[in-house]
Amino acid sequence: KGDQLVAVAETSFSAEGIYERKHIQQLLKAHIGVLDDRLLVIAEEFGDWLDSSRRIDLLCLDKGANLVVVELKRTDDGGHMELQAIRYAAMISAMTFDQLVETLARERDKATPDTDAAKADILAFLGWDEPDEDNFGRDTRLILASADFSKELTTAVLWLIDRGIDIRCVRLKPYRMADGPVL
Repeated sequence: KGDQLVAVAETSFSAEGIYERKHIQQLLKAHIGVLDDRLLVIAEEFGDWLDSSRRIDLLCLDKGANLVVVELKRTDDGGHMELQAIRYAAMISAMTFDQLVETLARERDKATPDTDAAKADILAFLGWDEPDEDNFGRDTRLILASADFSKELTTAVLWLIDRGIDIRCVRLKPYRMADGPVL
């Protein structure tokens, strides 16, 4: 009722059968504004580089034309996701505007990628009339999203922030309502 406060029980992703790729990643891809309302998702499971089988959970672009690595975990400590994210940031740091356009076009339709539509959508998102390589990808941001983070991970993140790295942690914690739905 509107005149009562009701306790909502904390749960865990594993207890609820919620998986990283199948559930969390898909929800965040569709609702990226939960992490940052200035993002455009370019690709999921991005791994377009030689000699590596590593994949970025979500590769995004922000309104400042910076690439954004989103690394997800459903664990209660975040594992070593900060190290993964740093590695991925280094691997995409040389990405060009045209490569980003190709990536978005292939993400939308692998068989017949429409680079013109992808380019138009990226330009519209950025508010640009034409590509500006000098102002594209000048920085790479890191967003770590997990059920919780270990002290070791948060200590490393704070140290990186002190050194000018744009990295942040977003806690995603599931709760179960008494009548069943998971929040």
